[in-house]
Amino acid sequence: MIDAENLTKKFGNLTAVDNLTLHVDEGEIFGLLGPNGAGKTTTVRMLCCLISKTEGKASIAGYDVGNEADALKIRKLIGFVPDNVGLYEALSANDNLDFYGKLYDVPDAKRKENIERVLKMLDLWEKKDVMVGTFSKGMKQKLALARALIHDPPVLFLDEPTANLDPEASKTVRDFILELKKQKRTIFLNTHNLDEARRLCDKIGILNTSLRALGSPQELENNVGGRATVIQLEQLTDAVQEALRNLRLDMTIIENRVTIRLANPEKENSAILDAVFRAGGRVQSTAIVGSTLEDAYLKLVRKEAIE
Repeated sequence: MIDAENLTKKFGNLTAVDNLTLHVDEGEIFGLLGPNGAGKTTTVRMLCCLISKTEGKASIAGYDVGNEADALKIRKLIGFVPDNVGLYEALSANDNLDFYGKLYDVPDAKRKENIERVLKMLDLWEKKDVMVGTFSKGMKQKLALARALIHDPPVLFLDEPTANLDPEASKTVRDFILELKKQKRTIFLNTHNLDEARRLCDKIGILNTSLRALGSPQELENNVGGRATVIQLEQLTDAVQEALRNLRLDMTIIENRVTIRLANPEKENSAILDAVFRAGGRVQSTAIVGSTLEDAYLKLVRKEAIE
């Protein structure tokens, strides 16, 4: 659905994005992580045909972002929520959406239907006739999401959609993003929030001008050094030891504590604990320890800074 190959943007002598190559599948949530100035917003603005690329190629649904005729088609396919929402504050929520719906040539009946649907989904229907200038920051952010969806785009670009929002508003936005995924929309998400990225994204790219890593949240975590399950037993009997060794695992035993290095603890733990229980073992506690998405992010960003 979204493709970039050696995508590069230079502003004079400054290279903002350097040889970016990535692919986002249809219906996938893709997260782009990186520090301030890493090139995340520049990448999104290139893909949305808002600024030109310097080198490389990019396409959305097969349309070339560097082609003027294709750019018009891409704009009809996408919704964009920028870091600065840019709403008309002297207009009501309904009038804001109605205005943008007309820009996208959404027919009158469909436009009215879409306005009601998205405002209800975002808990703004009761505020539809209220002037936007009186809205809180969270309400404006939700209205910006509604605006991006007024023409039912299959692709959505979100630039820091929960930045500076309170926990309740952030949760509403995250839940809404997951609801959009159920509708098979493709979502490209810029965020600084690592926990948000881990919970929402199918795949993550870590950008610091160039792409430093690409993969699922779990793949990025494992690439740092892997994770492990720690099982604290009431007593480590010979039968339990034999049952664990039969699983041929990479493990360390210290007294009644067993540490097992695993690629995917969430999926593999059930079989391990089942073997322990069948061998008569009594488990006092279990814990998953090891690298996190934060570890992966910091390691890659700091490595770039040192280099």
